[in-house]
Amino acid sequence: MAASLTNTLTSISAPALSQTANAMMMTNKEARAALNAEKAKQSSQDFEAVFVNQMFQHMFSGVGEGPFSGGPGAHVWRSFMVDEYAKSFVKKGGIGLAAHVERELLAQQEAK
Repeated sequence: MAASLTNTLTSISAPALSQTANAMMMTNKEARAALNAEKAKQSSQDFEAVFVNQMFQHMFSGVGEGPFSGGPGAHVWRSFMVDEYAKSFVKKGGIGLAAHVERELLAQQEAK
């Protein structure tokens, strides 16, 4: 088994082996670039969701106060609801902050 592998490797010319290695390296670089782009997109959307969540928290801070407010635990559940609103809002396009953050993240990665 080892002898056949050695014969195969020695029968491949050096330029062909180099081209294969370069192709594998490019594929690996492209895969890393795609993974970095996906991570940057997810991170930027998460950042925008936190930002939008803070805006929504202030918008909903006065909603439901009064005699029919839903009880003492309503504010706890409201924070969960507002968090989901923010995530949904960002998935639908948000306010455009994620695109700017993603572009800057990718630019910082390329600079390294």
